[in-house]
Amino acid sequence: MVKTQNKINILFLTRWYPHRYDSMPGLFVQRHAEAIAMHCKVSLLYVHPDDKLKNDKKEIITETINDVFTVRIYYRAVKSKIPFIGEIIKGFKYFNANREGMKIISKERGKPDIIHVNILTRLGLFAYLNKIISGVPFIVTEHWSRYLPITNTYKGFARKFLTRIVVKNASAITPVTKNLKNAMLHYNLKNNNYLILPNVVDIEIFKPVIIKHQNKKTKIIHVSCFEDQSKNISGILNVIKKLSEKRQDFECYFVGDGIDLKKLKNYADELKIKDKFAIFTGLLEGEKLIDSINKSDLMLLFSNYENMPVVINESFACGVPVISSNVGGISEYVNTETGELIERKDEKALLNSLVNFLNDNKKYDRGNIREFAVKNFSKEAVSMKILNIYKSVLDR
Repeated sequence: MVKTQNKINILFLTRWYPHRYDSMPGLFVQRHAEAIAMHCKVSLLYVHPDDKLKNDKKEIITETINDVFTVRIYYRAVKSKIPFIGEIIKGFKYFNANREGMKIISKERGKPDIIHVNILTRLGLFAYLNKIISGVPFIVTEHWSRYLPITNTYKGFARKFLTRIVVKNASAITPVTKNLKNAMLHYNLKNNNYLILPNVVDIEIFKPVIIKHQNKKTKIIHVSCFEDQSKNISGILNVIKKLSEKRQDFECYFVGDGIDLKKLKNYADELKIKDKFAIFTGLLEGEKLIDSINKSDLMLLFSNYENMPVVINESFACGVPVISSNVGGISEYVNTETGELIERKDEKALLNSLVNFLNDNKKYDRGNIREFAVKNFSKEAVSMKILNIYKSVLDR
C-alpha cells in the first residue's frame, strides 16, 4: 500500500455515472473509484446534460462518497433545428463544464498525478489535450460494447480518427475483458500497454446468507436494464413458457426497470406465464437486491450482446451459479465450475440447460463460486491491479 503522505493523486473522468435521474448508469465506474480510494487520493468528475435547468446556468454538486471527492455538474443542453450546429454547441458546453469541474477539483485536491478516463471518446480527447498542456498522463478504462462486431455501432470517420489518437497517446488501456481488448484492436486502436481490469463487486455486501433459504420451487433470477434488443428478455420468456409446459417446480423473477418493461410484461401476459412462472419485481437496489439474489438458485442471462455484466460478479459473490449466452467477455469467467454457457438466441439449448439444472441444481459448489469472486472481483484484488498500473505509469 502507498504510504498516506505519498498517496497518488487520481482524477476520474467518466461519461457514465449514477446521477439524480438514474442511480444505475456507471455503477462499475463508481466501484473502481471507491476500490482504488483504499490506496490513492481519488477525485471524480461527472458532467450531465439537464434540460430542466433554466437559461444556461450550471448546477454544481460536490460531496465525498466513500473517500471519493465527487463533483457532479449539470448543464443545460441546447436544442437546435440545425442538428450539426446544436451538436457543436452541446459539445462545447460539455467540454467547458468539464474544464470548470477540473478547476474546482484542482483547487480543492491539487493537481492530479494521473487522469483516469472511463469510456471513450470525448473525455479521452479532453484528457489528451490536458496532457499536452500540463503534462499529466492519462489511462483509459473502456466498458462500452460498441466495439463488438455484433453491435456495429462504432462508426464515423471523425470518431475513429480521434479515438485512435487518444488510445495511442494513453499510458495504458484497461478494458474490462480480453474480448473487448480484441474488439478494440480489430479497429486498429493500438497501444503498447493493454491490461485487463475486471469490474469490482463489494464482497462484504454481496455475500451468501448464513442461513440457507429453502425454496419450495427452484428460484431463477434475471437482473437487467430491460432493454430487449440487447438483453433478449423476450427470448427468456419464450423458454419459460415452454418450460412451464413440461414442469411447474420453478419460478423466474425478473428484476429491474427500463424502456421495454411494459412491453415485456404484456408479452408474458400473452404467454399466460405472468405472475405464476414469470414474476416482475421492478427495480430492486441495496439490501433488497442482495436478498433477492441470495434467495435464488440460479442467475439467468440470455443477451444478444454484452461485454461483462456486473450482475454476474454479484451473483458469484453470493455463491449463485450463472447460465448465460456466450457473448462478449462472459466466457472468461463463466465456466463449468461457475455455471454454463449457451449460444445466443438458441432457445432450445437454454430450455435443455434449465431442465438439466432443475434436475440437478446441487452440482455447483457455492463456496467455490464465492471464492472465485473474492479472488477476481473483490475491492482488494482489483484495487491492487489498478495501483500497479498507476505505479507503472509514474515510473516511466
